[in-house]
Amino acid sequence: MTRQLSYREAMREAMREALQSDPRVFLMGEDVGRYGGTYAFSKGFLEEFGPERIRDTPLSELGFVGAGIGAALGGLRPIVEVMTVNFSLLALDQIVNTAALYRHMSGGQFSVPLVIRMCTGAGRQLAAQHSHSFEGWYAHIPGIKVLAPATIEDARGMLAPALADPDPVVIFEHCQLFNTEGELPDDWRVDIASAKVRRAGRDVALITYGGCLPKALAAAETLAAQGIEAEVLDLRVLRPLDTAAIAAAVAKCHRAVVVDENWKSGGFAAEVVARIMESAFFELDAPVARVCSEEVPIPYAKHLEDAALPQPEKIVTAVKGLFA
Repeated sequence: MTRQLSYREAMREAMREALQSDPRVFLMGEDVGRYGGTYAFSKGFLEEFGPERIRDTPLSELGFVGAGIGAALGGLRPIVEVMTVNFSLLALDQIVNTAALYRHMSGGQFSVPLVIRMCTGAGRQLAAQHSHSFEGWYAHIPGIKVLAPATIEDARGMLAPALADPDPVVIFEHCQLFNTEGELPDDWRVDIASAKVRRAGRDVALITYGGCLPKALAAAETLAAQGIEAEVLDLRVLRPLDTAAIAAAVAKCHRAVVVDENWKSGGFAAEVVARIMESAFFELDAPVARVCSEEVPIPYAKHLEDAALPQPEKIVTAVKGLFA
């Protein structure tokens, strides 16, 4: 049995279940209460759970992320919603220099069971300041887990284990996925430690996550029509990275393309390529290729925005280059 849900509805269900099942859980962020959330994730929650557990905050990410850390240290289980990833830069000190380090700096005496959710990615003509993909930045930091749910199943299933984790978890929800719909299986429980194969193949591994997953799957369909069977590996957990799953995909297919909406220079794709070189170099029949965003601020104009981002056509071209 399955149910048809949107990504937004799946995340709403996950948060409602968390609020209903654990009185320690509360939601805080800009416009999460009366307005129902910038992306309608918390619509109706204020009426259902009240202002003590659905807390509108001032426009100060540094302040309310810090308050979330304090609440977590005090025994609560906060879900902190940061409107977009670019605004999280205002709270970097709290996330990177406080939440991520508390367990280490306290010699294991304290943990910060905090979940931070934020919208990431481009594709909606919001111009350069609101189109960032900084997941790779956060995946660089020891002390936090970094999740990138790209499917209905993961949107529904990743929040519960994130809230149960004793350390901070940052969840990146790609803005282009919110209205996508799919089947939610009855057994939708997932872990927050492993990658998952979304399409089996034998000729090339497409390794990706988040908003690039649908593009990789679309590219795989195009390639299949041309006689190239692509395996699509959804990383979905960027820290800790599932190196074993990456190596297994490369060992199976002997060619790999890493698809990542971050920029190529110093980007997350480079880390994945390095893991392949360290763990599966002798399985490769061709150099690993990368498809990333162009090295420019994301443009506002739609045709330029599309040109700057990874697209199925670019993935197909990169794959064909490995067989030339």
